Amino acid sequence: MAEPQTVTPGWRSIGMCWEGEEIDLQGLNPWEHEWESQSERIVVAHPSYPSQRHDVDVWVIHGPDRVVRFAAGEMSNLAWAFFLPVYE
Repeated sequence: MAEPQTVTPGWRSIGMCWEGEEIDLQGLNPWEHEWESQSERIVVAHPSYPSQRHDVDVWVIHGPDRVVRFAAGEMSNLAWAFFLPVYE
């Protein structure tokens, strides 16, 4: 039996939402901005099922007065989870 993946340290769960549903990432709704890939993936625990591990991509979005770095992934059909670095 394979060992479970280790969660990438330094990230915290912000929550889950349906695709297109508003979620607050430091004052920005990611669905209203173009996501720029950071060519980086991290391993996270599913917010509702912490024993599950998922690989998600790291992105940035540009707001009028800030740049927000975040990770996001589709946990199941149209259900997205969002994560922010702990230092933000």
